[in-house]
Amino acid sequence: MEQTPWYSIADITQLDTPALVIYPERVKQNIASLVRSIDSVDRLRPHVKTSKSREASQLLIDAGIRKFKCATIAEAEMLASIGAPDVLLAYQPNEAKMHRLLSLKKAYPETVFSCLVDNVTTARQLSELAVGAGIVMPVYIDLNVGMNRTGMVPGEAVLTLYTELSSLPGIRPMGLHAYDGHLRDPNLAVRTTQCDTAFWPVKLLSDTIAARGLGKPILVVGGSPTFPIHAKRPDVECSPGTFIYWDKGYQSTLAEQPFLPASLVVTRVISLPDTTKVCLDVGHKSIAAEGELNQRITFLNAPELKAIGQSEEHLVVEAGEGHSYKVGDVLYGLPHHICPTVALYERAYTVENGTLSGEWRTVSRDRVISI
Repeated sequence: MEQTPWYSIADITQLDTPALVIYPERVKQNIASLVRSIDSVDRLRPHVKTSKSREASQLLIDAGIRKFKCATIAEAEMLASIGAPDVLLAYQPNEAKMHRLLSLKKAYPETVFSCLVDNVTTARQLSELAVGAGIVMPVYIDLNVGMNRTGMVPGEAVLTLYTELSSLPGIRPMGLHAYDGHLRDPNLAVRTTQCDTAFWPVKLLSDTIAARGLGKPILVVGGSPTFPIHAKRPDVECSPGTFIYWDKGYQSTLAEQPFLPASLVVTRVISLPDTTKVCLDVGHKSIAAEGELNQRITFLNAPELKAIGQSEEHLVVEAGEGHSYKVGDVLYGLPHHICPTVALYERAYTVENGTLSGEWRTVSRDRVISI
């Protein structure tokens, strides 16, 4: 007897498409795998950019995780609204964001908020606003270890800024932040060597800061690709994010990691343009369109289909002569990159025991929740 695929939805006629669906049991398995992959849950600071939902974040809290990372004020507010004790805004705030962050600290006094800085001008501005608000803002210096988008290259200038942060009122330097998301070599040994090379100057900076009497800095490092490498270091906090839902991109390149696909995009055949082509209702607005056309979505129940064209609401695929697809057929798609895909949906539908069970709002896809 043929076994029903794990992703199959029995009451699929109740689900309009395209739709983002989540399998909570698989999410829980991924969280459990994360916790098992490190010696202490206290060294986990997962990024919530992937799920952007209270429900997924609550499952992390239920697993004993107390520290979080986020990219937006809305994500920070979402975390605070469910009682997350420690939230790092892994983004250097401009003046408008500073006002919102300080308002957030006043609105949620039980949550410890912090943010990144990578220059003295921003630090002084934040200091002035924090003093005016009667608040002390914990900050981390953002380091550039190869991403080449933000942060300071490790060196003497970082030590100078750390010293200045220690003297600014309204600011308390906490440590260093080093994201190495560019290190994605499929070979774990190669990736490990690259990661160790990028981390070495961070470790030297940390030791020097401590030796100068400025306290032992907290090191917040890595993302999903380097998580298993940093997890072995005893004195760092690790910040994977994609693990919670996983996706085709990381499934293909990070084969050593135990996480399961836990979120799919469901689509339907809506037209048969000719004898070999099939049109689906999963356009640019339904799946992250940042990559090559053939690296956006893989259909679990139709892996042979090849994308040949996409527009805002449509995806045309090549099925070949003599195919059996018909209008109305349901396809289950695994996104190549789940994080920006989730942000395209205001809600995701949960699937438990093979049936639709509820929905998780993608609440922090909005730029503003209330603050």
